[in-house]
Amino acid sequence: MSESRILLSPPDVGELEQEYVMRAMRSGWVAPAGPDLDAFEAEVAERVGVSHAVGLASGTAALHLALVSWGVGPGDVVPVSTFTFAATVNAIRYVGAEPFFVDCDESGNMSPVLLERAVDQLRAEGRDVPVIVPVDMLGKCVDYATIGEIAVDAGARLLCDAAESFGATYRGKPAGSFGDASVISFNGNKIMTTSGGGMLLTDDRELAAHVRKLSTQAREPVAHYEHTEIGYNYRLSNILAALGRAQLVRLDDMLKRRREWRERYRALFADQPGVSILGGADDACDNCWLTAVVVDPDVSAWTAADLGAAFDRANVETRPVWKPMHLQPVSEGLRGTLDGTSERLFAHGLTLPAGSVLTDSEFERIEHAILEVTVA
Repeated sequence: MSESRILLSPPDVGELEQEYVMRAMRSGWVAPAGPDLDAFEAEVAERVGVSHAVGLASGTAALHLALVSWGVGPGDVVPVSTFTFAATVNAIRYVGAEPFFVDCDESGNMSPVLLERAVDQLRAEGRDVPVIVPVDMLGKCVDYATIGEIAVDAGARLLCDAAESFGATYRGKPAGSFGDASVISFNGNKIMTTSGGGMLLTDDRELAAHVRKLSTQAREPVAHYEHTEIGYNYRLSNILAALGRAQLVRLDDMLKRRREWRERYRALFADQPGVSILGGADDACDNCWLTAVVVDPDVSAWTAADLGAAFDRANVETRPVWKPMHLQPVSEGLRGTLDGTSERLFAHGLTLPAGSVLTDSEFERIEHAILEVTVA
């Protein structure tokens, strides 16, 4: 029998999660909202250091409702990271606004230089830029100091897609605490999970209240069902929030485990010419959600495709880094400020298993697959 497949980042759940979920079920709070959801929001807000948190069905829902609440829509242009998962850009398109793609720098995060160039171009065209959406790539915070200044100068709000970076920090501040609002994800492959789910984090009381209202079909606070605006069924359930509460208790241990895998990968590739860990030159504050390597084919004796093939033979899952959104067929006709960096990283990058449930014996299989290529 072949060995079981090693996955990139499977959920890490156990007895504590079962205890929290069963307690929620026994309480009778199986309806969408309840005391565990209230507690989960408060606990995450406290950890991040913001005043308000709203638990939602996904990080995508959080992005969408922030944009709706701010009145972003047709005629608006939104500078956004091109090196990201489709959900970031989808939320912009949900409201009828136009995404304007901004390329990354060598860290994989939005380039402040290119962002400033994009904003200058759009303002020169007379376009309305109400919000900027940077993305924390694979758990590394963007340069929030510089990007925040650009947003202020442009008179734009900053909506931070921190879906991948919960638990990371930037200059001592937690991911999720930046901008006018931040969004985190609790999808099944993230650092911690509620199965599906996400959260909007902000110090803006009015924004949080409006997002919470919209997420429950925008029902007005009267005895009968009264609606004055379009709402959505986006609230996180109480039972899933209970799962999240248990995960939050274990978060630091899960972060530590992923950091250990990052360091072991770093040691394995240290003497390989032309091979680097994406964002790894300065990753002490990252959450190490996933570890990706970039292989320069002009320097290395092997390619990212060679490494991926070795992993496949060992029944180990890998994945290319994000295909830039400006290359996606669905983005045809959309513009951006691009310099080819994300395209190069996509062509020569490979994401490797780094989950907190990964075992030492499984990592030995990973190591053997790497050595099959690097010592050949």
